[in-house]
Amino acid sequence: MYNIALRIKVLDWLYILLIGVLFAMLLSSLGYVLLGLEWIQGAYFGAMLGFSITLFSLLFITFMNQTILPKISKIFWLPLAIFFSFLSGFLGTLLSINIAELWDITLIPLFHTHHVQIAVAIGVLTYIVGALLYRFVKMRNEKEEVDHHYVQSRLRSLETQLNPHFLFNALNSIAELIHQDPNKAETAILKVSTFLRNTMDEKALIPLNDELRNVRDYVELENIRFSGKIHMHIDHPMPKIKVPKFSVQLLVENAIKHGFIDKKMLEIFLSYDQSQNRLILKNNGKAMKNTEFGTGLTNLAQRLKLLCKGKIEITEKENPTFTIYLGDCHENTYR
Repeated sequence: MYNIALRIKVLDWLYILLIGVLFAMLLSSLGYVLLGLEWIQGAYFGAMLGFSITLFSLLFITFMNQTILPKISKIFWLPLAIFFSFLSGFLGTLLSINIAELWDITLIPLFHTHHVQIAVAIGVLTYIVGALLYRFVKMRNEKEEVDHHYVQSRLRSLETQLNPHFLFNALNSIAELIHQDPNKAETAILKVSTFLRNTMDEKALIPLNDELRNVRDYVELENIRFSGKIHMHIDHPMPKIKVPKFSVQLLVENAIKHGFIDKKMLEIFLSYDQSQNRLILKNNGKAMKNTEFGTGLTNLAQRLKLLCKGKIEITEKENPTFTIYLGDCHENTYR
């Protein structure tokens, strides 16, 4: 478990490097111009100074955050942070001066005569800038932590609606069967048990193959009630990707519930379009009249948005067709 106060992303360091180099170039160029020196020499020296300080900061701060601070009391964090920040500025300045002398870059005379004093001053400034950046990164991390917990909480809330939703429909089907055919009702109860056991995985995303196995079990269950009149056609091969749990199953359930016509076979087709990373499910049942999402589809749309930044659309009403745009699915919502 990471400490949010110590987590600095790679992208953060890239921004710090970019800002550090540009800021040092501008400030150094301005100083050179005011002293009557060539601004381009100041820009060169500023770029080296910004790069060197950021490089030392990256090495020292990363080492400190990952190796030292997690093992010691928080009482010592501040003095260590001051020391390593100062050291980054101090050593970065001395390194830049030495490189500038080697490459014959013009230096302000004070850098030759008082380089240690200037390195100390820049070390102090580096700590002040580092302290401001630390506050910013810590606030950003705290906000991400709050957002992450909200998303996880929302997902758990949505998933708790799924099993009751499925059970409600399945038990209604079994209730009808008990009077019509008790043997089929018993078989249906066993199928429900198998289906629920397969769906007990607590993960919000599951492999598509597992989802399709659940779908086949579900169709088999429904075929007990509909006397084998539901045919599921799945294109092969399907990709090895992860999808939100119950995503395809819910669309199949929706197709049966709203599309089945008495005495007619219900054909359900599932395909995958790699170019747009989307799953397409259509059926030959009743044409759609109402395109407003109910509880199940709204639930799926929200989970797709939270887990994948994806969406679901109705792409045809005559032969009811739903398209799931999978986006980029991640169980980890720190993004």
